[in-house]
Amino acid sequence: MAKVHNFSAGPCILPQEVFQQAAAAVINFDDLNLSILEISHRSPSFVKVMDEARELVKKLLEVPEGYTVLFLQGGASTGFLMSAYNMLSEGGTAAYVNTGTWAKKAIKEAKLLGNVNVVASSEDQNFNYIPKGFEVPSDADYLHLTSNNTIFGTQYKEFPSVDVPVICDMSSDIFSRKVNVADFDIIYAGAQKNLGPAGTTLYIVKDEILGRNERSIPSMLDFKVHADKDSMFNTPPVYPVYVSMLNMRYMLKAGGVEAMQRKANERASMLYTEIDESPLFEGVAAVEDRSQMNVTFVLTDDSKKEEFDLLWNQANVSGLKGHRSVGGYRASMYNALEVSSVEALVNAMKKLRS
Repeated sequence: MAKVHNFSAGPCILPQEVFQQAAAAVINFDDLNLSILEISHRSPSFVKVMDEARELVKKLLEVPEGYTVLFLQGGASTGFLMSAYNMLSEGGTAAYVNTGTWAKKAIKEAKLLGNVNVVASSEDQNFNYIPKGFEVPSDADYLHLTSNNTIFGTQYKEFPSVDVPVICDMSSDIFSRKVNVADFDIIYAGAQKNLGPAGTTLYIVKDEILGRNERSIPSMLDFKVHADKDSMFNTPPVYPVYVSMLNMRYMLKAGGVEAMQRKANERASMLYTEIDESPLFEGVAAVEDRSQMNVTFVLTDDSKKEEFDLLWNQANVSGLKGHRSVGGYRASMYNALEVSSVEALVNAMKKLRS
């Protein structure tokens, strides 16, 4: 079968090696003659998986001492509320930067629990840039950021240095570049971009915040409850955790986060170069804030749309249509995307101007 070049914004693309190992485990996991889909999450075989998955996170991201790694359910959308429950005090105020759809959703959830101060926003230009130079009140309970904005194609190149705890949703660029985990009190990320299949969410939580908030927190939203039970307060998403573990093994073997970052830079450079050099395309995001993961661009001549759509479809490119909030095209280039797939897209773009 002809190779499909998958530029979908999510769920994610994964290495073929990981797919093959994950598929085999559906039939027979750990030589138990049982499927990974039917084993007990309390069994020694799966406890070993969970332990390895958490250790691989620590190794790949160089997580310092004093942090707990969790694999939970609910997606980053639950993380919006969970982070606020654990950090926003009764009568307190949280600071948020609004850089797009997912940041707006996080703000909406936090407002259910207390005061929210949107200290900066790029909504005035349809979120095509990352706000800079803003101030965060010293009495804020925390600052919430979204590291990469999947829909609008922007990404923090440097995170702001502030004197309050920092929470960051890294769903769409985690493991694609080095970050200093010690700069954050909570990092959370839905797995379905760079980590694994949809169904589990990674949390990296500073131990100091566990149980610190005096407000009453529902058990399923309390980080301390989950930390005390090693991510097994309730039945964990067994298969997504297992596949995420396999993918982290693969990343480590391939050179770790540094190697993923080099590959991300290569892919992004190739595609942005074509966008900038072609008179037929224009990037949507501000140049200094362009995402390495999600490249948003439009045609400068709409009469070319039918021809271009035919060209990229003929090249077996998939998932290129832009989000309705932006229009045009969006090429999502997560860790497992090969450079050859970017070459296929760029060649289609070159044909349009030949």
